[in-house]
Amino acid sequence: MATQHISRYSTRKRVLVTGGAGFIGSHLCARLIEQGHEVLCVDNFFTGTRANIAPLLDHDSFELMRHDVTFPLYVEVDEIYNLACPASPVHYQFDPVQTTKTSVVGAVNMLGLAKRLRAPILQASTSEVYGDPSVHPQVESYWGNVNPIGPRSCYDEGKRCAETLFFDYNRQHGIPIKVIRIFNTYGPHMHPNDGRVVSNFIVQALRGQDITIYGDGQQTRSFCYVDDLVRGFMAMMATPNEVTGPINLGNPGEFTMLELAQIVIELTGSTSRLEHRPLPQDDPKQRRPDISKAKETLGWDVTIPLREGLVKTIDYFRGVVAREG
Repeated sequence: MATQHISRYSTRKRVLVTGGAGFIGSHLCARLIEQGHEVLCVDNFFTGTRANIAPLLDHDSFELMRHDVTFPLYVEVDEIYNLACPASPVHYQFDPVQTTKTSVVGAVNMLGLAKRLRAPILQASTSEVYGDPSVHPQVESYWGNVNPIGPRSCYDEGKRCAETLFFDYNRQHGIPIKVIRIFNTYGPHMHPNDGRVVSNFIVQALRGQDITIYGDGQQTRSFCYVDDLVRGFMAMMATPNEVTGPINLGNPGEFTMLELAQIVIELTGSTSRLEHRPLPQDDPKQRRPDISKAKETLGWDVTIPLREGLVKTIDYFRGVVAREG
């Protein structure tokens, strides 16, 4: 089924990717160009970097626009991927009001553009809409357990409200929407100081620093390599208009933080030790996707095991740490 979806995507299109200079967005831009499409990358460079898209800058099919999605955008495109929003606690808690505006006002602006163009639009939502889940693994029908006034709520509730807007635009205006809920994703182009566990552990190990474990390290996450995620994005966009989602994309393999730290130490050859710190407020204890819907609807599954993806990610961060001196 996945092959059929991708073949429908073979017609050359002009595609807008908001947050296109970010970690996931930059990989999506590169893949779209590989597939023969024109890409308009929009980013305000709050967390995205020009280095992420440097290989694309001279490509005839790539255009970069510095823009903040909390302001309207007037362009002509065939499809829209809305990825604009800081996604790590370090970054989204730096300016929580702006984070909420990016999710909510940004969604309104991009949906308005999609409405004018009658263009399909995909929302990069998040597993954070499930909060600290009381259902495990998480299925799309689960409504979540989210603190609406906590330090993470600017992101969690912002993304939940964005999903509301997407489905209301679909019901009220007939806009073709696609909603993907992303579970922990890792790979090259992650920000070295974003506070997320994979980049944290790798950078600390490469620098020979103690690896920070919050709580007892028994909380679990599921880690999806970015190439698998991008493949899922494109499969979702290629589905018929009646397929709206939400659909979970992530790796159902579950690892504790202690297990991840031990694998990173092994693969980097580091002498780092583990340093335990208090668990942050509202930090989920378990996070694992049920991807039955993705398998059935998209013919999608993960193909890159954690160790293989970590080797590629560690190679990338070796270069980052070396440049830092």
